[in-house]
Amino acid sequence: MFLLMAGGLLLLVPPLVHVFNHDITVFGVPQIVFYLFGVWLALIAGTAWLTHRIPAEARQEGAEG
Repeated sequence: MFLLMAGGLLLLVPPLVHVFNHDITVFGVPQIVFYLFGVWLALIAGTAWLTHRIPAEARQEGAEG
């Protein structure tokens, strides 16, 4: 989870986001919007995948404590 969070943080820092801030549009939507929502969707999908990989016992212990 830490690597996913750190990767998301690095992908959303302004210098890297600025690389995708051009006057290019895809279906009338600016390229930066696709980048930001793509990163957001990838983080959600990665979190969902990782939480399904955690054994059920570990999830129950985390909820109790």
